[in-house]
Amino acid sequence: MDLQSLAVVLRAALSHVPEERKAAEESLNQFQYTPQHLVRLLQIIVDGSCDMAVRQVASIHFKNFVAKNWSPNDPEEPQKISESDKSMVRENILGFIVQVPPLLRAQLGESIKTIIHSDYPEQWPSLLHWVTHNLESQNQIFGALYVLRVLSRKYEFKSEEERIPLYHIVEETFPRLLSIFSKLVQIVSPPIEVADLIKLICKIFWSSIYLEIPKQLFDPNVFNAWMSLFINLLERPVPVEGQPLDPDTRKSWGWWKVKKWTIHILNRLYTRFGDMKLQKSESKAFAQMFQKNYAGRILGCHLQLLNAIRTGDYLPDRVINLILQYLTNSVTKNSMYQMMQPQIDIILFEIIFPLMCFNDNDQKLWDEDPHEYVRKGYDIIEDLYSPRTAAMDFVSELVRKRGKSNLQKFIHFIVDIFRRYDEASIEVKPYRQKDGALLAIGTLCDKLKQTDPYKAELERMLVQHVFPEFNSQVGHLRAKAAWVAGQYAHISFSDQDNFRKAMHCIVSGMRDPDLPVRVDSVFALRSFVEACKDLNEIRPILPQLLDEFFKLMNEVENEDLVFTLETIVDKFGEEMAPYALGLCQNLAAAFWRCMSSQEADDEADDSGALAAVGCLRAISTILESVSSLPHLFIQIEPTLLPIMRRMLTSDGQDVYEEVLEIVSYMTFFSPTISLDMWSLWPLMMEALNDWAIDFFENILVPLDNYVSRGTDHFLACKDPDYQQSLWNALSSIMMDQNMEDSDIEPAPKLIEVVFQNCKGHVDQWVEPYLSLTIDRLRRAHKPYLKCLLVQVIANALYYNPSLTLATLHKLGVVTEIFNLWFVMLEQVKKSGVRANFKREHDKKVCCLGLTSLISLPADHIPGEALNRIFKATLDLLVAYKEQVEESKKQEDADGDDMDGFDADADEDEDDEVESDKEMGLDDEDTDEVNSLHLQKLAAEARGFQPTDEYDDSDDDDFSDEELQSPIDEVDPFILFVETVQGLQASDPTRFQNLMQTLDFSYQALARGIAQHAEERRVEIEKEKLEKANAQ
Repeated sequence: MDLQSLAVVLRAALSHVPEERKAAEESLNQFQYTPQHLVRLLQIIVDGSCDMAVRQVASIHFKNFVAKNWSPNDPEEPQKISESDKSMVRENILGFIVQVPPLLRAQLGESIKTIIHSDYPEQWPSLLHWVTHNLESQNQIFGALYVLRVLSRKYEFKSEEERIPLYHIVEETFPRLLSIFSKLVQIVSPPIEVADLIKLICKIFWSSIYLEIPKQLFDPNVFNAWMSLFINLLERPVPVEGQPLDPDTRKSWGWWKVKKWTIHILNRLYTRFGDMKLQKSESKAFAQMFQKNYAGRILGCHLQLLNAIRTGDYLPDRVINLILQYLTNSVTKNSMYQMMQPQIDIILFEIIFPLMCFNDNDQKLWDEDPHEYVRKGYDIIEDLYSPRTAAMDFVSELVRKRGKSNLQKFIHFIVDIFRRYDEASIEVKPYRQKDGALLAIGTLCDKLKQTDPYKAELERMLVQHVFPEFNSQVGHLRAKAAWVAGQYAHISFSDQDNFRKAMHCIVSGMRDPDLPVRVDSVFALRSFVEACKDLNEIRPILPQLLDEFFKLMNEVENEDLVFTLETIVDKFGEEMAPYALGLCQNLAAAFWRCMSSQEADDEADDSGALAAVGCLRAISTILESVSSLPHLFIQIEPTLLPIMRRMLTSDGQDVYEEVLEIVSYMTFFSPTISLDMWSLWPLMMEALNDWAIDFFENILVPLDNYVSRGTDHFLACKDPDYQQSLWNALSSIMMDQNMEDSDIEPAPKLIEVVFQNCKGHVDQWVEPYLSLTIDRLRRAHKPYLKCLLVQVIANALYYNPSLTLATLHKLGVVTEIFNLWFVMLEQVKKSGVRANFKREHDKKVCCLGLTSLISLPADHIPGEALNRIFKATLDLLVAYKEQVEESKKQEDADGDDMDGFDADADEDEDDEVESDKEMGLDDEDTDEVNSLHLQKLAAEARGFQPTDEYDDSDDDDFSDEELQSPIDEVDPFILFVETVQGLQASDPTRFQNLMQTLDFSYQALARGIAQHAEERRVEIEKEKLEKANAQ
């Protein structure tokens, strides 16, 4: 397609007539891979005589095509763009950056980024020369800086070897860059275009020093030259002339951007390279020099800038946030704090506190867009830029590290605000200051709970100054009261009536006319539910509470909402049964809404995605709470099936772990596995074969459930053939030479599941699986994987000893395998404990496999081999017995200590923990605990302990999970004794010979095991009787 025809098609792509637009798009798709297509698009983009709308369409098409096809993800994929076209684009695109207007520059810039990330330095060695050459040319400086910014950003997060090309870039460009920077800073009354150039230089410098300072900057003269220019920019007032009036445009104005980037760079140098404690010995001199020469001067500039808050002048939020981060980092450094100390009252009461107060912008957002107000209040990303969050962090750090001199006066200041508020008439009450004071009290919660004399006064403070605001006529005070009450819900109330009243106010707040109050009330409710000692307080209102909850979920997408629901479900457990179906239906509907909003707006923030994950996690929590009521799972299944079907495909990669958790519960706790649930097996297999290998450990859980709980269907069904599909997946993974040992650990676990659950029905798979296992065993390095693979052989022996032994003979590996196995059984660490087969489960599987060999006739097992097997089994049984007894002791001790442990955990929060909570990390910590709890349950469900407890370290202090598998019913001691008795009855001479070859110690062990087997027999009968009576 020639240039003119292409322009016509691009114009048609803008048509209001759907048919014309569709035809144009089809035409573009048809010709996009033809030679010169990319070059012609580039020609149209830079053609000033062409219509701007057409040029814009061309630039978008160009950007998208380059992003998709310049460097295919799969190296095997054929190249869609010819080398000659690529070369022509590389030769011309850089010069066009200056020629095109900003609207098109953004698209071209994205394309240059794609090409640089793919081609530099190997395919584009001339790029750096182009940059250095054009830095010398007056009218090309912008283009050169623009490209250098993209180039340096490629290496911003790269470390060590990957960073080497950046050092060459710095060496070639920084001397000239410093010269340009210096000239730009010296321009008197500079135009706004100068700000754009300085901003680019700042960004280049930022990317170049983000992880490491290049060695060229360690030259004191060079570094000082750069620092002088940055400090000049920091001290210099932003020009008044030309500042936009609109607040959103104003914060993005060039000179404010320069100020922001300057502070950003100085903060980075200070926190990463100027902190003596963080530096390695070779970098300490630099840190010392920075502290001595620059840190204090920067602090002085920052305090000067913050004066704008006192005088009511403009300062962008991001600039305030960054300055306060610098101040917060300075609190812990004695020399810096001494500089701040004379002004600390001004900083605290005239800068920090006003930032904590409700302001005009908050009110505007509250009135005009309450959804946005809520989103901003609970968005982690917003916190990174918020002056209020930075102010809260400063106060937290100040009272944590310099509390003696500051906590008391700050509390007096807050109490004085409370007093003035109480004394003032309704018309002149300082509502916004009261809001700031409440925020301060909430922020200092952890500190006040641990500090005399304040901790004794907390309940009185809440009753006098916080709880009355539940009924305030001012919405934001009702919201803040709910939030503060939630922070203090866990304190010990001397009058339980105060706790009760507050909780009922929080529940009432869920029906407040203002959305932010409703949301803050739901979050506070979580703390009250956790702290509630008498659930009868909540029981009667549970249905109404859940109803309000879901009304709110229909209004707001927020993962924190779901955390509250999870807490309620956790607390009430089986009592949630009547609501389980309704809860799952509501959560499923909320999940689909989150997914729809994500799909409708790719650029949306992460809150919708996080809320979607939260919905699935809450569903898992509900399923866990009703796990003892299998009939409910049949009712819930139709609601969850569409989610599982869709999200087990590549569409669900972001929520795959959570969906697999749900599949695990559904396949484990349902009375039977339905055919609809079986229809999910092929989806998981397809994912595992295609992209989901990182989730293998998670996929293992439901696959185990399918085989162990749906054994008959697994064995009988031939369309699909589940046995074959499992073999295809496991053989592909285990034969993959590129797969790490740790990646394939679930594979031998699944083979174990098949042999243990399908006894007598999978003879045809014994040889294929043994052959696969032995091949992988020869390549295994990690001890844990070796143990798992040997256990496959042990499982096969227990499944069918004569068939397995015959197969090992056929493969010619009998001596090799048994020698390896016995060596592994004998290996011990320096501490004397076993190096392999550490878990109870491992030892038991080995015992069952070896015991099965003893039952074979003499022509299968020679006398010498029998002797070796017999002794190894005795040793293992003794080790197994000791470990079981130790675990039992540990369990009893844990049970006794649990209450005391919890109390200690609450009391002994140290400063670090407190600081985490002040930073708002406690929600995430709770998630982690919940997640670990669910993982533990899933591990119990599948009968496999998490593998990280079986690492290669010297730490042998690990505990077994409750494993669930068919061998649970088999007692290894009784089996051993019965097998030996069988040998004695069937071949007395062989038995006699075996006993005579045993030394005294092994004969004693054998007697001990026989005695223990008898004790176990009695115990088992007693347990059966107790179980029968209980029913």
